[in-house]
Amino acid sequence: MKMRHSILLTLALSIAASALSPMAHADATTANSVGRLELSRYLGKWFEIAAFPMFFQRHCIGDTTAEYALKSDGEISVTNRCRTENGFDQAVGTAWVPDSARSAELKVSFFWPFRADYWVIGLDPDYRWAVVGNPNRKYLWILSRTPQLPQAELDRALESARAQGYDLTQLKSTRHTESEP
Repeated sequence: MKMRHSILLTLALSIAASALSPMAHADATTANSVGRLELSRYLGKWFEIAAFPMFFQRHCIGDTTAEYALKSDGEISVTNRCRTENGFDQAVGTAWVPDSARSAELKVSFFWPFRADYWVIGLDPDYRWAVVGNPNRKYLWILSRTPQLPQAELDRALESARAQGYDLTQLKSTRHTESEP
């Protein structure tokens, strides 16, 4: 049952990702990325602080994380994990940078041949938090290196999303517990 749920989660994510319109670069009607990203600093574990509710995360009740690791082929493994009513669920995918000059504009795929835009649109200079979205503003995640983000830092992250034209009224906070396996 758990494996079936993981497959369904991955399939749902892929279907949602396929609905994204491909765009090479943002214009006035779309969000903008931060441009360049030091991938070596971005790799590692991130905690979801808040996000727009997504169909593929509908069973998640908290403790949502994303972990990025460099693969031997230069691509990035992506492991998204969250607590559900029945334990933990995760989806594993791959991300890559199509244009090294715009390394904050990644593509991600959890199910071939579907891929989605994964743009870092806000970033703390010390990589303590990141704001991830897509060009058409349908998706948004506030990520942090720690399960809680101090209010002043959260305000900065939220302001970076607001400045990009995101409607933050649909943003939902993510609950984190003290014990995570």
